[in-house]
Order: sequence, then C-alpha cells, then structure tokens
Amino acid sequence: MRRFQIIIFISIAFSLLFFANYYVYMQGWKALPQNAWLRTIYFLSFFILTFSFVIGRILERIWHNKFIYFITKLGSFWLAALLYFFIICLFIDIVGLLLNLLFPALTIQFKGFDFILLVSSIFLVGLLLVAGYINAIHPRIKKLNLVFDKEVENSTSFKIVAVSDIHLGSIIGEKRISKMVGMINSLKPDLVCIAGDLLDEDPGSVIQQDLGSCLDKIDSKFGVYAVTGNHEYIGGIKKALPFFENHGIKVLRDDYVLVDEKIYVVGREDRDSRRFSGIKRKSIKEIMKGVDKSKPIILMDHQPFHLQETNNSGIDLQISGHTHHGQIWPLQLITKRIFEKSWGYVKKNGVHYYVSSGFGTWGPPVRIGNRPEIVEINIKGRNKSS
Repeated sequence: MRRFQIIIFISIAFSLLFFANYYVYMQGWKALPQNAWLRTIYFLSFFILTFSFVIGRILERIWHNKFIYFITKLGSFWLAALLYFFIICLFIDIVGLLLNLLFPALTIQFKGFDFILLVSSIFLVGLLLVAGYINAIHPRIKKLNLVFDKEVENSTSFKIVAVSDIHLGSIIGEKRISKMVGMINSLKPDLVCIAGDLLDEDPGSVIQQDLGSCLDKIDSKFGVYAVTGNHEYIGGIKKALPFFENHGIKVLRDDYVLVDEKIYVVGREDRDSRRFSGIKRKSIKEIMKGVDKSKPIILMDHQPFHLQETNNSGIDLQISGHTHHGQIWPLQLITKRIFEKSWGYVKKNGVHYYVSSGFGTWGPPVRIGNRPEIVEINIKGRNKSS
C-alpha cells in the first residue's frame, strides 16, 4: 500500500513538472524569431535544464563526483526559474485573453514584441535567482528570550541553539556547513538542538564529502541532540542513523533526556515515519511517561502540525521546522494555509512555539520572501532558591 502511494505521488509530481516545462517551453518557442540555430540552442538548453535535476538525483545514489553535483545544482536552479517563468507566462496569457475579450477589435501588433518580452523575462528571472541565492547563503541569528513559569535549578539562564532543515548533501556542502558550525559556536550554547532534516537525501554524498567532520566541531556544553525529519526517511533512515551516531549527535526517537539534571529535551519521531517505515510514532502522552513535569521541558517535533497536542502536557517550548516558510515566494501562501504557524514565534495556552524557516534549502539554493536562520533561545525561570 505504501509503495502504491509513493508511485502515485511520484507520477503526479512528474506530470505537473512535465506540464510546467512544456507550457513554458512552448511560450518561449513562439516568442523566438524564425532562426534555425537560435531555436536549436533553445531546444537543447531547455532539454538539459528540464531533466538535469532528476538525472542528478538519480546518479547521486550511484556515483559521487563534482560533475554529478554540478548537474544537480544546475537542475535545482532551474526549478526556481521554472516557477517564475510559469508565473510570467500565465500572467501574459491572462492579460492577452482579457485584452481580446475587452477589446476584440484591437489587432495592433509590434514587431519583435514577443521576443522583447522573452528577453525581459529571462533578465528578470535571472535577477531573482541571484538575489535569492545571495539571501540563501547569508543566514541570520534569531534571538529569543523566553521566561518559563518553572524553576531552573542552580541557574538563571540556559542557552539553546536550535537549527533545522540543514539539508546536507550535494547542494549544501562544506562551505555552508562550516559557516553554520562557526555561527553556532560563536553563541557558546549550553545545548544544540537539530529539529530534523539534517540530511537532504541519500547520505552517500555527505559521507563522500566528509561533511560529518564539520559537525564534529560543534562545541556545545551538554551535547547535540536531534530528531528525525521527513528527509531522513526519504534518504533512508537505516543509513541516516549511523551517520548521526558516528558524529556525536544523539537522536531522540520518541524519547527524552534530562540535561544537566535541570531541563528535559523530548524528541518525537517524524510524523512520516509511518508512511516510509510502517512504524507509528508515539503520542506525546506516551513519550512523557516518567518525565518530571515540574522541570522545564523542550519538545522537538520536525513538522509543526496540530500544535494543540501539547496542551496540558507540561511542555514549555516546542521547536519545529520543515516549512522553510515556502522558501520561494509565493509558496509561503501555501505553507500559511497548511500550517497554523509557518514561521516564527507564538505562545498558546502557556506553551511557547518556534517554527524555524531553516538553515538550508531543498532543491533550489534560493530563498525569496524569507531568511535562513539559526535560533538562539535563552531560557529563564524561577530560581529554586527564590
């Protein structure tokens, strides 16, 4: 049954991708001058761009080299370009249709106008990709100061540095991950929490590039804890877990740990575990058995669905990711409809929630309409001696 669902999902995704590419291709073809060599270059370029991402992802599971990574990156940029070309073509068609309906007698045409639109569109999309890429490689540090109505033993403050959706792989490589580790260490965290999707797809490219050696340099007083995300399952959970363990990252899978005898960190299995492995994750109530609820409790749950589940559970803070806040405008209009909170902080029923936009990117290394981030969370509570 799960295999059938995956086949259906892949079939729909490929159909939509083919339709979008064909639509944009035909619009560009009609705008080109009647020039054989120009149209030949257009056809070959479009063909390569259309299939490069899929081919690159497939080849990554077999071979690992810079050429394959280049193909994947080229295709990933095209996915972002395709989105904007599709929007532009659709806008032009709608405007043209309205003009024909409102002014049917208007038949004035300007020679070469379609080609001017084509060149202008390419220039505009190029600018968007460059701006989005620059934005994607310059993460910010988001600072939160939270007060819990609980005692924090022998301390007036506890610093957690949280990061999610790193997507290590052929696109997010050594330079980006080294920058992330440097930023984390500069904050001098008591604890580092990775809220899912540390890996992008198959961990083969991560191992090949020895990106784990960068993670080894994270300097955290009480260690690094993580939860699984949907991409750990997409890439293969049995391959992902040993990678975490080999680099000193403790994965909490429907489990908890008491850190420094003062703060609990609870980790939920990703909600897609059932779809990919057939294992249903535990409820929060089941996981919390044995937890002293008088102490501060931090929950990591990758996908921020059903925030109300934490009501009356004793949890003080939930850290999530997954949404990327759409990553590329206007996709955040979709994530805002799907998730109660697509990005940022909210407090409900006494529980603090933070949904991170994530550090890395999936697919296009482009962010438009949001910022990549690392989250510094300073926790204060009632001192036991007070």
